[in-house]
Amino acid sequence: MEIKKPIKVPFYEPQKNLTDQIKHSSAKRSIGKTKFIRKKLKNYLLSSLAYNCPINKLRVKFHRMRGVNIGEGVMIGFRCTLDHAFPEYIYLEDYSALAGDVYIITHSNPYKHFQGKLLSYVAPVIIREGAWVGVNATILPGVEIGKHSVVGAGAVVTETVPEKVVVNGNPATIIKRFEEI
Repeated sequence: MEIKKPIKVPFYEPQKNLTDQIKHSSAKRSIGKTKFIRKKLKNYLLSSLAYNCPINKLRVKFHRMRGVNIGEGVMIGFRCTLDHAFPEYIYLEDYSALAGDVYIITHSNPYKHFQGKLLSYVAPVIIREGAWVGVNATILPGVEIGKHSVVGAGAVVTETVPEKVVVNGNPATIIKRFEEI
């Protein structure tokens, strides 16, 4: 599977009303207004179904239907939030696992007054084969979690994690290395 490249996106500008918001947002994505509305509603419905679904296979199916790239044998825990705006930038490789309440964010879209101070972008998040993300962890845009690595509970991961390590904290740092897995 080919990994999407990071892209710059326009800074957020609030619109006067819902009609203007739909017009502005669909133009940003270069799709028609009707298609934009359908895509948003589908994404919302499937994300809501997956959030509290008691069956992992269904949670995985709902997220795949949203556009999340998911390998074989993946486990997604209860109440995981996988980016609502750009789910297609998330990659969960074979036998990776997300514990409950994990948050994966693939975009940063600050208000326009932050232009020149912050970046507004979308970047892929990749959870490599056999990696495990602990409960209540947050993974930020552009992060890759290495093969067979562990992200500890409550960690905030701001940069790429090498393979066969355990990270924890805010920001996440390496606390252990595995010799063999």
